[in-house]
Amino acid sequence: MAKIIMDIYALMALVITLAGLAWMLIAPPQSLRADRDGVAYFTPSVIQPETGENVSVNDLIKNYRGD
Repeated sequence: MAKIIMDIYALMALVITLAGLAWMLIAPPQSLRADRDGVAYFTPSVIQPETGENVSVNDLIKNYRGD
């Protein structure tokens, strides 16, 4: 009896995990989406090594692209 309950529990855990992964691939939440440059919306700033100031990733992209 205990083996049957454990098998059902393991099967349900597998189903829930696969359903969650499929849901994230089919309809990802807004926080996982990216802008037109491929930068995620909630990307943190990076530190400029010479001055120590924070620089946004979008500014870095614009600088290297030549905008």
